[in-house]
Amino acid sequence: MNPVRNRARASAPKGPTGRAISNGVKTFTEKVRDIVRKIPKGKTMTYKEVATKAGNPKAARGVGAIMRSNYNRDIPCHRVVKSDGSLGSYNRGGTLKKRALLRSEGALK
Repeated sequence: MNPVRNRARASAPKGPTGRAISNGVKTFTEKVRDIVRKIPKGKTMTYKEVATKAGNPKAARGVGAIMRSNYNRDIPCHRVVKSDGSLGSYNRGGTLKKRALLRSEGALK
């Protein structure tokens, strides 16, 4: 973890539950999750497109890491694919499951 970021969290004002009060600024991870959550059925975005939309076009691998650790069913991480047209990995059943989901949604033929 970033020591500067940790100090900022440690000194952040705390709410009644003891958690830091948000300053309204979203982290890159929160932006990525929000973007992916809004990808409609039957559509896909590349990791690079998501990274660019989240504000860091060079962070495609970071988007992959965020999606790899996502287990929230409300975030359709299977709709994020590689720029070269291949599917990439899927943490909830592998590439075959990802392909089947995208086919069932009409994103693949």
